[in-house]
Amino acid sequence: MAVDEGVAQAAETEEGGTVHRLKPNAVGLLGVVFMAVATAAPITAMTGNVPFMVSAGNGIGAPASYLVAMVVLAIFSVGFTSMAKHITSTGAFYGFISYGLGRTIGLASGLLATLAYVVFEPALIGIFSTFATDTLKDQTGVDIPWWAFAALMLAINAAGTWFGVSVAEKLLVVLLATEVTILAAMAISVALHGGGPDGFSLDPVNPVNAFHGTSAGLGLFFAFWSWVGFESTAMYGEESRSPKKIIPKATMISVLGVGVFYVFVSWMAITGTGEADAVKVATENPLALFFNPTEQYVGHWAVVVMQWLMITGSLACGMAFHNCAARYMYALGREGVLPSLQNTLGRTHAKHGSPHIAGLAQTVVTAVLLIAFWAADKDPYTGTYVLLAILGTMAILIVQAVCSFAVLVYFRKNHPESRHWFRTLSAPLIGGVAMLAVVALLVSNMGAAAGTESGSLVLKATPWLVGLVAALGIGYAQYLKRRYPARYLLLGRTVLEETKER
Repeated sequence: MAVDEGVAQAAETEEGGTVHRLKPNAVGLLGVVFMAVATAAPITAMTGNVPFMVSAGNGIGAPASYLVAMVVLAIFSVGFTSMAKHITSTGAFYGFISYGLGRTIGLASGLLATLAYVVFEPALIGIFSTFATDTLKDQTGVDIPWWAFAALMLAINAAGTWFGVSVAEKLLVVLLATEVTILAAMAISVALHGGGPDGFSLDPVNPVNAFHGTSAGLGLFFAFWSWVGFESTAMYGEESRSPKKIIPKATMISVLGVGVFYVFVSWMAITGTGEADAVKVATENPLALFFNPTEQYVGHWAVVVMQWLMITGSLACGMAFHNCAARYMYALGREGVLPSLQNTLGRTHAKHGSPHIAGLAQTVVTAVLLIAFWAADKDPYTGTYVLLAILGTMAILIVQAVCSFAVLVYFRKNHPESRHWFRTLSAPLIGGVAMLAVVALLVSNMGAAAGTESGSLVLKATPWLVGLVAALGIGYAQYLKRRYPARYLLLGRTVLEETKER
């Protein structure tokens, strides 16, 4: 099928139906990597998670937690990327699980993944608004209410999705490059100065220390939390060049690249502060764990820049999640999970080839959630960000675990030429069990992770809400199977001619 790269066209599915497609060949390998890494938000993960891991988790063993998480996620990615070589689907987990474990489990997983990405955007808008309000007040004395910044970010995200992935990619490249540069400047400066007051030590990266400290489970959970979104590479398959090659490469680059960066930066932040003082500093003034070594080894100007980049970093992360949520809505919509969605969420922009209506729907949902949390008098950071991030993380970790087992089943039934004792058997099995262990870490440490919101009704309802969404997916899929078998057969199966399962 010949496709004009500048125009979104309708395409035939395997079942003979018609769907609107996303703009093909719009992004290359680096673009997909940047989109995925942006969801990890390196500067937010470092300045937001590491101090808490050090103070309440595994102490100076926080970098070791990242090392352990990187190994586990790399093993998970082996199976994930093996499947990506055969299936290209904007629904990513939704499509993969549908092919591996069937349409019913696929729909339930698709709804859970959609829930996760839908709530991640307002969560990031909450932390973005906090960073923006505090930084502007500290550095200029101007006090602007957080909701004004929330509205600004919402508008930027909506525009980015409307004009297509290539526009979002260009903006994210700039934002991501600057935040990575300033963190790297601090870490490299500490290393070049021979370490901090206590010199160099390998204790922070000793894997054994990942399991020590006040609450090793909490530290390990936050390490895994720092990667959430890396699997979004698969969502851009239909918009990328040579997706069967690009998506597997982009996924492994994202996991390993981000992992090495996290380990090095967190290690140097602790080293630059001094291992003996790191826990105390992280407890009394969390951001000082990064600001102090940055000021001492790079200069005060770098601290000022870092504060602004914390704003742009959370903006980049929120934009990436907005794109993810829109693509999941689009994937569900174009298959007619509900018939009315095919001509709304399932449509693409005639010129930009973007899921523009799904993007607008995500904007509306995000606005409603932000207004609800504002009406409930929740702080945009300790309330909105923390509570919604925990909800989304629980949902996506469960889906990751299910996806690992889907890989096992898929290759047991299909593609004997691609079966491998490690890539399609051992790796997905280990990855699936490890993901379930991370879910258990989240459940057992949920109250501690929520901090001041540990008694919140939203937090208490989180497991029940995740279970309800999964149950609705299973129930609705069975309803379609009995009453509308033709629509049921489409679940998770809408892949285009040049990207279909093979």
